[in-house]
Amino acid sequence: MQTQVYTRYERARIIGARALQISMGAPILTTTSRIDPLEIAIEEFNANVIPITVKRR
Repeated sequence: MQTQVYTRYERARIIGARALQISMGAPILTTTSRIDPLEIAIEEFNANVIPITVKRR
């Protein structure tokens, strides 16, 4: 499986959407000691566990 390279805009959108999900009560997909949804979303993004895909034209 090949890891996709995201643009900075795609990365910001993915992390922002995931942080919103976490703040609304979605389960956290990694083990972390952080409590800020944005920091948790960044950790999940770096661990490549966020279940969000990007469709390009």
